[in-house]
Amino acid sequence: MSDFIQDLRDLNTLVVHERDRGGEDLLQQVKRIGCKSENIWPIPVNLEKKFDLVFIDVTNQPVDRIKGFLNSNGSEMPTVIALIGYENPSTLNTIFDIGAHALLTKPVRAAGVLASMLMARRYWAEQLRFSKDLFKLRDRIINLQKISDAKFILMRHHGIDDQEAYAVIRKQAMSKRTTTLEIAQSIINADGILRNIGDS
Repeated sequence: MSDFIQDLRDLNTLVVHERDRGGEDLLQQVKRIGCKSENIWPIPVNLEKKFDLVFIDVTNQPVDRIKGFLNSNGSEMPTVIALIGYENPSTLNTIFDIGAHALLTKPVRAAGVLASMLMARRYWAEQLRFSKDLFKLRDRIINLQKISDAKFILMRHHGIDDQEAYAVIRKQAMSKRTTTLEIAQSIINADGILRNIGDS
């Protein structure tokens, strides 16, 4: 647990909340945990890249404005903890739509802040890991498809079978000290050029 808390203390946090008693109490509580924290209101257009975790009051705020703000810096979205004044279908839909990792009800009680931050960061890390794994899987599928396309081209032009076509690709990759994927891509590119010449 101490490791998790230490990780929190390394975070730059932003409290997007009116500069009232509630906003100030939350800001001070986050600072007591050991985080660097700033307060801003109203919701700005752009989110600075330096912030790792954002507390944001979503009560009566347009969901498009919130989403635009959270996704404005062009990199991965920070950990988001939604602050709500009451529970109704509209507010709950906003929480889901913006992809919040945890929520706190207002007025925020000191006892719940640390726990919500820990849970939100763990959920955020799991989402990030899943997203990276998904991209790797997608790239692997695309690469396998490219090799399959290259094998089909060789099979069509040279009358060889699947294993022989892959052996040609592999031999070329070893000869040129490159990857089978790069050889496959060069075969696909060359076939495309020949097709264009034939069509002209």
